[in-house]
Amino acid sequence: MQRIRLRYTKRGRLRFTSHRDFQRAFERALRRAEVPMAYSAGFTPHPKVSYANAAPTGTGSEAEYLEIALTAPRDPEQLRALLDESMPAGLDITEAVEARTSGLADRLTASVWELRLDGVPPEEARRAADAFNAAETVEVQRLAKNGVRTFDARSAVASLEVRGLGETHSSQADRPTDQPCAILRLVVRHVTPAVRPDDVLSGLRAVADLAPPVAAAVTRLAQGLFDEETGTVTDPLAPDREAVEAPSTAEPTAAATAPA
Repeated sequence: MQRIRLRYTKRGRLRFTSHRDFQRAFERALRRAEVPMAYSAGFTPHPKVSYANAAPTGTGSEAEYLEIALTAPRDPEQLRALLDESMPAGLDITEAVEARTSGLADRLTASVWELRLDGVPPEEARRAADAFNAAETVEVQRLAKNGVRTFDARSAVASLEVRGLGETHSSQADRPTDQPCAILRLVVRHVTPAVRPDDVLSGLRAVADLAPPVAAAVTRLAQGLFDEETGTVTDPLAPDREAVEAPSTAEPTAAATAPA
């Protein structure tokens, strides 16, 4: 059985699709592309697809991940191209690698988020970010199934800073007006309970009374293993790529040392 790991996006208006909507679209793409999927056992078999840490509905993403199991081997890049052609524009399959290592979900320990705050001057956002970073704890509330839950949004945030418009992932054309626009770059550890970008916005409102006049446009730029020393988020597919490349780089050495 071959396992393939895929990276995909949620862009433009497709950011408003739910995770369940994506699942249905992806399973249709698997059938259109005639992918030899492995299925679960039982009375209602399902294709073996493992989704990892999907972004909330309404947020865009450049870094969503899933893994599929195949009954016959396929070239990852050809498979990626076939699936991408079968998906709606905006739900783009951008990368595919053969799974050569274990624990993809274990390598998704943090996310990098971009929050575009239209109508908020950058200096006001910077003041709020400084207040948030200086706080030891920032309690926020969220409505859960069992009622309102209060938790600390500060401890999960590894970094929060204001970026210039030239450093943003968002296109200038995405701005709905010519009003001021602040860009926040946020690195959040994946903890329990999960701290989401909207929780951080609630925290900014609590510590600095920051209240954007319109809803923030939120995009996940990356997710992966958090490096505590550098404060960066590493590519979770890198170990699989390295495992694929390692045998090919070792072959010339073996040939050179072989007896004549």
